[in-house]
Amino acid sequence: MSSTCNSTMSEAVRRSYQEGQEDETLEPFVLSDLSGIPLGRFKSGDAVIFYNIRGEREIELTQSLTAPDFNKFPTMRELSLHFATMIEYRKGLNVRVAFPPDGLVEDTLSEIIARHGLRQVKITEAEKAVHVGFFLNGKKSALWPKEERLVIPTRKDVALFDEAPEMSIEQITQAIIEKIHDPSYQFIFANFPNVDVVGHIENEQAVIKAVEAVDACTGMAVREALRSGIVTIVSADHGTVEKWLYRNGAIDTGHTDSPVPFILIHKNKKFTLRKDGDLTDVAPTVLELMGLSKSPRMTGRSLLKKNAGDNCRPSERLLFLLLDGWGINPHTYGNLIAKAHTPTMDWLMKAYPHATLQAAGEAVGLPAGTVGNSEAGHLHIGAGRKIYADRVKIDRAIADGSFFANEAFAAVMEAAQNTASALHLLGVVSFFSSHGSLNHLFALMDLAKQKGISNLFIHAMLGRRGEMPESGASYIKRIEEKIAEIQLGKVVSVIGRHWSMDREGNWDRIEKTYRMLVYGEGTLIRQGRR
Repeated sequence: MSSTCNSTMSEAVRRSYQEGQEDETLEPFVLSDLSGIPLGRFKSGDAVIFYNIRGEREIELTQSLTAPDFNKFPTMRELSLHFATMIEYRKGLNVRVAFPPDGLVEDTLSEIIARHGLRQVKITEAEKAVHVGFFLNGKKSALWPKEERLVIPTRKDVALFDEAPEMSIEQITQAIIEKIHDPSYQFIFANFPNVDVVGHIENEQAVIKAVEAVDACTGMAVREALRSGIVTIVSADHGTVEKWLYRNGAIDTGHTDSPVPFILIHKNKKFTLRKDGDLTDVAPTVLELMGLSKSPRMTGRSLLKKNAGDNCRPSERLLFLLLDGWGINPHTYGNLIAKAHTPTMDWLMKAYPHATLQAAGEAVGLPAGTVGNSEAGHLHIGAGRKIYADRVKIDRAIADGSFFANEAFAAVMEAAQNTASALHLLGVVSFFSSHGSLNHLFALMDLAKQKGISNLFIHAMLGRRGEMPESGASYIKRIEEKIAEIQLGKVVSVIGRHWSMDREGNWDRIEKTYRMLVYGEGTLIRQGRR
């Protein structure tokens, strides 16, 4: 464990870039006093607010800190925390929830298909299991009658997927073809995750390989569906690598605000589509193709245009291929999809009717001007109506002041005051991440000041998704400036989100974060006298 004297956290992070580290996989930094004793560690009786949103990548760390029977790695058994989360990450967690879900999303695409007694299957690999299950089904984990989910294991033999950009796409494709050959399945939904997953890594050649793998496997699945007489839709949930570069030439590994394709592949080619729409139009279109009525709750409109003389019977079976992260950009600058060899998508866009769907910002319940993401994408594809994101609810609560009267926040902060314990704020630091916002952290810091909290410790997660290179240090600097402004708090831990926000059971990563938070393990940044 090394140490640096007389340094701020932002300075330490900035130096780490010169040593070859980057935000996403940054090894932990821990603030210490001048004698090398870590500051701001989690102690029994402390209060914690995990302010991340979205939720699926936050479950494992939350479990390690709150579950009394946790056994994935050794933990401090006597650690008893007053713990609140910004939203509900999973039912049954031992936490208070500041912004619980609004209620169930009824009459989703999958629910209506199940209601008609039809058999359906969702296929992907573990990286996207929560999206084709929980989010596509309207934030429900339970299976509908006659619904199956086939999750191909994610490879564990690589550290990052730029080492294997094909991921498990061959197994996914084999599973799709097997289901195509089984006439008992009326609806087959499959997600190819490669473009999105590999697109978050700064490796252009790996991204191009991922794009080409998805294109090739899409071709295999589509041709098999055509031979079997199955109608196929090819679409996406958001964009990623079609805008790979900022205007200054820096690499952008985040999501984009681009629209996505919607291609309808049918043997008789009699269908025509509206040219423009958004992701809420997907479910009504699928239902119309299958001869099923859409729910009155669905505000989206079918993309099918009614032409005189049309006599197309409902499709008995339908295959939906979702190319995760495949956006549309008419320009070639920084467009890795245009740079890749994509004969399948070139063929489909020329030979079959297609539309362009909005998949970002207000079209999918997100703040205006923000990029899309897999959560919002799958949710709106399945719901067929606009579902406002947690970020929008929280931003509105900050604006109208109700955020500062939130019962969950008040309870944990009062617990810290009553026992003279510390308050810890834990989460991603970013203005653009779908998992959290720096504005939410600043609002919590203001609330802690209002409540008279005396010991406030901030534990920051950095992530290079949709951010300029080396942006993490700038965000930590912003927090340090906020601390100076309100005269409260310390940034006591910084770590890359790779180690903190996992959803695949990589418990060695979560253990690294746990040991940083509880035991102060990491590179010590000694608190200097300024």
